[in-house]
Amino acid sequence: MASLSDEDLAARIQQGETALFEVLMRRHNQRIYRAVRSIVGDAEAEDVMQQAYLNAFRHLDQFAGRAKLSTWLTRIAVHEALSRVRRERPASLDEPDAEGLTTPMDALRSVEPDPEQSLLHQESAALLESAVTSLPESFRAVFMLREIEGLSTAETADSLGLREDTVKTRLHRARRHMREYLVGRLGAAAPAAFPFHAVRCDRVVARVLRELAVPSKTLV
Repeated sequence: MASLSDEDLAARIQQGETALFEVLMRRHNQRIYRAVRSIVGDAEAEDVMQQAYLNAFRHLDQFAGRAKLSTWLTRIAVHEALSRVRRERPASLDEPDAEGLTTPMDALRSVEPDPEQSLLHQESAALLESAVTSLPESFRAVFMLREIEGLSTAETADSLGLREDTVKTRLHRARRHMREYLVGRLGAAAPAAFPFHAVRCDRVVARVLRELAVPSKTLV
């Protein structure tokens, strides 16, 4: 299954090999989790992911191939997360950035570390998670997808339904708040942040497959 592209998997799923949807979920769970978590937080992330995957499966025939399937899935997940937020409060990522916006980033500033000491990857990842969580909502999703997940500006804009220049502006402001104090110190620890552990991956996959009445084949 690892040799099959996302597009090949999508085509085969539409042809009746529904069990292959498990491969797609497991392949993209990390990215979808990070995108969703940046909007609704960790507590609601799994519920939003589950609904987003169900939506994607039921509308897979609408995937036209104009963007990567991973981007299409991320866009569905982001839309579901934003819908959840809008049901609870009116603020959203679509609102213009407020002038004079401030964040509690100064609270994360610490004295320069002893040059003979270094942070362990786990501690660095935890610090990065705390810093990203403290960013304003409109910056957080952009920073998560661009810096943590590694999407391009175009992919991020497509996923969030924003203009590319808006993505660039928000990313610049997010970096201004974070990079000097945190990101420059983390280096290789960034990919370890916001992990979607195997037990949670299994749980989301099992729930979606159960809802779709598709047996798990444990294909990956």
